[in-house]
Order: sequence, then structure tokens, then C-alpha cells
Amino acid sequence: MHTVACIVQPGFAPFEFGLACEAFGLDRTDDGIPNFDFRIVTPDPGAVPANIGFSINIDDDLGFADEADLVVVTPIPRSSWDAVDRRVTDVIRRAVERDAWVLTVCSGAFAVAAAGVLDGRRATTHWRYAETMKRMYPEIDVDPDVLYVQSGRIITSAGTAAGLDACLHLLRLELGPEAANTIARRMVVPPMRDGGQAQFIARPLPEVASLSLAPITDWMIENLDLDLSVDLLASRAHMSPRTFARRFKADYGTTPAAWLGRQRILRAQHLLEKTDLGLEQVAADSGFGSASVLRQNFARALGLSPSAYRARFACTVDEAVAS
Repeated sequence: MHTVACIVQPGFAPFEFGLACEAFGLDRTDDGIPNFDFRIVTPDPGAVPANIGFSINIDDDLGFADEADLVVVTPIPRSSWDAVDRRVTDVIRRAVERDAWVLTVCSGAFAVAAAGVLDGRRATTHWRYAETMKRMYPEIDVDPDVLYVQSGRIITSAGTAAGLDACLHLLRLELGPEAANTIARRMVVPPMRDGGQAQFIARPLPEVASLSLAPITDWMIENLDLDLSVDLLASRAHMSPRTFARRFKADYGTTPAAWLGRQRILRAQHLLEKTDLGLEQVAADSGFGSASVLRQNFARALGLSPSAYRARFACTVDEAVAS
């Protein structure tokens, strides 16, 4: 993925638009992260009004979106849900047809739904809008209880900050977990949140994470092949196991074991995609110990076997070197 087009339409939401700029538009070469050719596009170049009383000037029309490796669709106002600009839906449809990535934030999913490319797929949007999407597009399997959904090369995300979760998910897929974690740390956000939108509906938001455990999680990622018990991790953090587990849950929204399991899956995915290592070695390097344990965890997390995943997503040796 080298080129990114961010589609902005009248009535856009500034925060969600900013997420795309932050995730894909900043120069992070000093951290070893490759730059994207990131451009903001709109159907009618010029002043484009936001939804809170100001405008931004956009010079590029939608032409670049027809060439981009990723098309980001920012939120659109409710008044546009049943009358999405046909020029936008055509661009989205063509992006899907040429197998480009398409990522939506919040109500941007309505533009992709209007393009017809979500029919028969699972998708999400902000939990407040999920029932409306179900009524408008009964062909879509709308899941209101997740932060984001990847269906093929279309990623839909829930409201506001969940868009950042979706962006980091795509960056993990394209750049690898190490690069995505570097980007997340620079943003001062957790690299991955477990759970779904239900946690934001049923009870108040948790306290802001301190991310004081970032050095520990960095070390965990570098040592996934070790037996990383809570006692060991707590000792490195100079805490009691109980305090460490409580602090970890507050910072990352999940238990150390669950977070570690997800990181090991990500490492296994990376090795299956980028190397020709045998399953036993992949299991050892990612911390699962044996191929049988890797298979069990992989199937539970991703719904397919490691071999099937490699057959579907593995790159060539030359591509792996280039990455």
C-alpha cells in the first residue's frame, strides 16, 4: 500500500477526518515508517464545509481515488444517507472492483453501503446508526457490537475513535505489528483494543489509560517466544501480580493473557505471510510452542488454519524482502 485517498464531503466530521490524516498522512520516516502518498479529495474542489461551522479548501477532485491503494471514506451527515453523491459511490465501486482497500469511519459506511458493495457482507457503523443501516440495507449483516469489521478488503468502523482502531488494524496488515505498534505509541494510544461498542453503551467510559506499561508491552512483543507469566511481567514492572493485572486491564482494556494471545496471533500471521518457515518454527517463534497449539489458537481467532491463511495471504520472497 503506497497511495491513500481520503474522501471528504460537505458536512464532514473534523475529528474523524483528522484520524485518517493522523494515521496515513504524517511523515514518520524518522521512526522507520514508510510514507504514503496521502491526498484529500472531494467531488467538487474548493471550500468544503464541516459540520461545526468552518470549511477547508480541497484542491483535488476524485480522480486520484481511482488510482489509490486505499480509499478512506470519512463520515457523511444524516441528510446525505439516502442521497449519497453518485460520483462517490462510483469511485467506491470501482475501488472494490480493482481490489483496493476501502476503509470507512463511522457513518462513512452509509456511502459504501449505497455503492452496493456491502451486500451479503458483515459491516458496522456507530451503534446509534446501526438500526437505521439495517432498515435501509437489509442485505448487509450489520454488527453493532464491534469496533470494526474487515470483510475482504473493505473495513468498516464504529464511531469516532473506533476509526483509529480500524486504521491501526490496516496498518498492522500492511506494515506489520512492529510498525503499527510504533505508530500507536507515537499517537499515545493502545496499539489494539479488545471488546466492542457494547462497552460504550452499557456503562461509562473507562478512565484514560496511562500507558505506563508501554515499555513492558514492547518487551513482551520482542519476547513472544518466552513463557510470559503475569508473575514475570509484574516483576519487570516492579508491581505485585494483582496490581499489574489491574493496571494492565485499565490501560489496555483486556487481560495480559488475552493481549499476549492476540500479539502471538499477529506474529504468526506475519511469519506465515512473509517467510517460508515450517509451522513448528512459526509456532515456536510466535510463542505457541507447537504446531498443534498454533492451529487451535489460529482457528479460534481467525476461523481458518495456518496453512489456509498462508495459501491465501503469503507474499513472494521478493515481496517479503521489499517489505
